[in-house]
Amino acid sequence: MPQVSLSEMVSALNSALTASPTLVSFPTDTVPALATRPTQAGLIFAAKRRPPEKPLILMGASFEDLRLYIRGSETELESWRSHTAQHWPGQLTLVLPASHHAPTNLNPLSTGTLGIRVPNHPIALQLLAQTGPLATTSANLSGQPPLTTAADITQVFPTALTLPPQDYSQSQSSGQPSTVAQWTSSGWQILRQGKIHL
Repeated sequence: MPQVSLSEMVSALNSALTASPTLVSFPTDTVPALATRPTQAGLIFAAKRRPPEKPLILMGASFEDLRLYIRGSETELESWRSHTAQHWPGQLTLVLPASHHAPTNLNPLSTGTLGIRVPNHPIALQLLAQTGPLATTSANLSGQPPLTTAADITQVFPTALTLPPQDYSQSQSSGQPSTVAQWTSSGWQILRQGKIHL
């Protein structure tokens, strides 16, 4: 796995819009992410051997960066904004109704929903602010524990770009996956409980 600087990773992801597909890994406030352009989400499913019933998350630098990809009434949008104002950036993934702009290959079973998140990690936020939203998941083979070091990620995903090992310092990462909450007609349903409680 080639090690690159943050600016080189941004350039590779941005050039991936017109050139060859690019798989990357970067640190977040939970566990390191495996990521790519949303249009190239198939790279992640193949690399992780991930079943299609496990959708990917669209990660962005702000709620407004992700707003285009979800749909809801004004009342729902205000409720969602309220929760994101309280918990984002942070360890909370919201599963919301997907708009027609949502990349369908993030959710191969077409359930009509999309998971979105804004991580509370300076490197991740800097990257996402320059690339726009990315298709993401934890850096590990499907069903295996999350990988937490650049060396381990390099070994398992040799074709992905990584940042310098010190960027994956666990002092800024919890090592625990995010809370996942899905919006339903009766309110929030917790699909996975992490540090954040709604």
